[in-house]
Amino acid sequence: MDRKTRIIKAVTVALAVTVLCLALYIMWRRLGLSPQYDFGAGAYFYADDPAIQDLTEKASYTARAPKWLHYAIFFVWGALMWLLWRWVDRRK
Repeated sequence: MDRKTRIIKAVTVALAVTVLCLALYIMWRRLGLSPQYDFGAGAYFYADDPAIQDLTEKASYTARAPKWLHYAIFFVWGALMWLLWRWVDRRK
């Protein structure tokens, strides 16, 4: 195993341990919980907020572009990503 591979593996392990420790710390300190809601794991932020329907209705957005254009852009993007994937795969 060369030096570069060992460094990459060490950085990967260090990052994984750091992320795990941070996740445990966040859970232990109960950071991000809304104390007024008792939904268990869903009490984080506003995911299970009883008033979420009011918030989503106020924040609605109506697009001016026709729906077919959104579908066309989606499929063109998918085709471009597929071509990019094939190009990358051939270069291996």
